[in-house]
Amino acid sequence: MKNNNDKGLTDIASLGEFGLIDHLTRGIKHHHPETLMGVGDDAAVIDNGPLATIITKDLLVEGVHFDMVYTPLKHLGYKAVAVNLSDIYAMNARPRQILAGIAVSRRYSLEALEELYAGIRLACDKYNVDLVGGDTTTSKAGLFISITAVGQAEKEQVVYRSGARPNDLIFVSGDLGGAYCGQLVLQREKQAYRANPDTQPDISSYSYVIERQLKPEPRRDIIELLHEAGVRPTSMIDISDGLASEILHICKNSGTGATIYEEKIPLDRRMAQTAHEFNIDPTTCALSGGEDYELLFTISQSDYDKIKDISSVHPIGHITEAEQGHNLFTSSGQLVKLTAQGWDPIKAG
Repeated sequence: MKNNNDKGLTDIASLGEFGLIDHLTRGIKHHHPETLMGVGDDAAVIDNGPLATIITKDLLVEGVHFDMVYTPLKHLGYKAVAVNLSDIYAMNARPRQILAGIAVSRRYSLEALEELYAGIRLACDKYNVDLVGGDTTTSKAGLFISITAVGQAEKEQVVYRSGARPNDLIFVSGDLGGAYCGQLVLQREKQAYRANPDTQPDISSYSYVIERQLKPEPRRDIIELLHEAGVRPTSMIDISDGLASEILHICKNSGTGATIYEEKIPLDRRMAQTAHEFNIDPTTCALSGGEDYELLFTISQSDYDKIKDISSVHPIGHITEAEQGHNLFTSSGQLVKLTAQGWDPIKAG
């Protein structure tokens, strides 16, 4: 069979996920003044009178985004909602409703789908979100989950990727790299199971990183803490594709550079131990692993004292002029170029 290059066509893998999005959405025009933000941020923003409506969608595909060998359906339903709510929080907004669509093959039983929806409902209950509709159809192979999340915020409180300015401080919530290490453990145990189906893996010592992968928690608490401190970030994004990738997104949209410090990146001890087992530098997991769903944000220096005592957020660097580039100051004292090397589903496919 000939590939696209043999036909003179462009292989989408050559563009990657974000290159493909940029290409397909280039030149799109908005026909309504209510559309304040379309493609190019964590979510769309619609003017709704005194408030802004925030809308986002994520699609999870079996065999691409999740593996049913080691993913409990209840966890999958929960995660499908959580990753969308994370995008709403990344706009400094509160989620209000979701719509859930699934395409499912006949190999899934009614009881299996009940488990999936139990996870969806659990996430809705925890984050005070209403499931208001969706769609269900058949699939020739596997399971597809599409969640649309709708949120709300005062228009002047919405935070975009494009607001960072030179000398702003860069902060991140929580700790990074755990989800990627959890994925490594699960993939290793899958291979062990395939080699010997009679084995029962003992993964109790990896519970932290596995939970970070299978059941991420969007950071509603960070939005609330910043609000209580009277701080509106100048820019914000959630960390779904790795710290490096998200910093580059903010810099691209804001027209800036950035410098971050390796010693400041928050790494959990359990993640670091797991990374070393796989002979991977823990910092690499944080920079390129992805799926942590923590919040990366920038603030004006004048706001530092307001949040310096919040234990769940960590300063890791600062925004620079664009011509200074995007750099990582390593623990050994070297200044290296920051590059996005996270997982790309288009290239991976």
